[in-house]
Amino acid sequence: MHRNYVLIGPQGSGKGTQAKLISKEYNIPHVSTGDIFREIRAQSTDLGRKIKELIDNGNLVPDEITNQIIAERLGKPDCREGFILDGYPRNIAQAEFLEKNHPVKKVILLEVSEKETVKRMSARRVCSQCKADYNTVYIRPEKEGICDKCGGRLIQRDDDEPDAIKKRLETYRKETAPLISYYDKKGVLLKVNGEQQIDKMFKDVMVGLK
Repeated sequence: MHRNYVLIGPQGSGKGTQAKLISKEYNIPHVSTGDIFREIRAQSTDLGRKIKELIDNGNLVPDEITNQIIAERLGKPDCREGFILDGYPRNIAQAEFLEKNHPVKKVILLEVSEKETVKRMSARRVCSQCKADYNTVYIRPEKEGICDKCGGRLIQRDDDEPDAIKKRLETYRKETAPLISYYDKKGVLLKVNGEQQIDKMFKDVMVGLK
C-alpha cells in the first residue's frame, strides 16, 4: 500500500519538522516545494530566473509550473512506495492534478492560531553561511546571533518580517483553507493540534496514520 501523505497548515506550524519525522519513520522521501524552488531559484536557467523573480516579488509560482515540477519529482524511483508532501498542493486545482496521478492516502492538517504563527515565524533565524535553522523561542543558538555549526551570522529571512508574514497568511487563508474542506469531504483529513510539543504532535500524527 502506497503511503502518499500531504501535510498542510499555516507557515510556522511545524510542517517541515513533522515531515522529516514521518519521512524517517516510513522511509519515504520528504518532498518540499519550498526546498525545490530554492534549489531551482539558485540555478542560472530560464526557469531559475523566472522563479527567483516571482518569489522575490512576493508572488506565487503558477500552478502549471508547480504541477510540472512536482510531477517530475514524484515520478522518481524513491517515491514508488510513497512520499510526504509539504507545501503542495496549495489550492484545489493542484489537489485535483495530484489526485489524478498520485491519489493521497492521508492529509495531515496542523492546526495553529494566527497569533501563534506570527510569533513563531518572527522568531525564525537562518545561518547566512550553512543555512541551518534556528528559532529565538524554541531552537536558540548557544551564542546569540551565531550559528552553532559553522560560526556564521544568523539572519532573518525577508519573508519572515511581520508584513511579509501577514501577506503570506492572507494567501494561505484564501488559497489553502478551501483544501481543508476538499479533503475532509474525501474522508482523508487528519487534524492535529499544532500548538503542542514536537514529540507530542508526532505521536498524534502516528496514531492518526495507523
